[in-house]
Amino acid sequence: MERMFIYFVLAALSLLVLACIASTIHYALRTYLQFRGKRLVVCPEAGKYVAVEVDAARAATTVEPELRLRSCTRWPERADCDQACVWQIEHAPEDCLVRTMANSWYEGRACVFCGRPIGEINWHEHAPALMAPDRHTVAWDEVAPEQLPEVFQTHLPVCWNCHVAESFRGAHPNLVVERPWVH
Repeated sequence: MERMFIYFVLAALSLLVLACIASTIHYALRTYLQFRGKRLVVCPEAGKYVAVEVDAARAATTVEPELRLRSCTRWPERADCDQACVWQIEHAPEDCLVRTMANSWYEGRACVFCGRPIGEINWHEHAPALMAPDRHTVAWDEVAPEQLPEVFQTHLPVCWNCHVAESFRGAHPNLVVERPWVH
């Protein structure tokens, strides 16, 4: 009977330890996912938008998420700054994410070429693009995050299909035949 009690206590302690480990892993993973990704904040020192990345791994391994920057577009020149911009991320972690800003900008918009709604965005496949004021299309990897506020004012939405077609048209104009629509 005594041996059975010891096994029961050991099993209960093992379950308790496993629950603590699982809880810690869940917290760390949730925190890491919450703070990863490029963000756009206003630099208090410069008074302009900068793109930053939080050290998400560090935040995930501290009891209270301790946010420190891993990168900033003002570095290495200003790498010794006091990182006062971090409070913007602490108070609105999702709102300053570049992908959140881009998703919000595309929401309810249609492609300037074909008129189809942009719809839900899959950033890993067939990401939409932009049409610059000079009428050429621009992929997102050609846009610096700190330029987003200006880009949102001056560019128009383009779906992935039209971006591919326009890119081909620009690269190989001699291979494209224009045919007017016949009704």
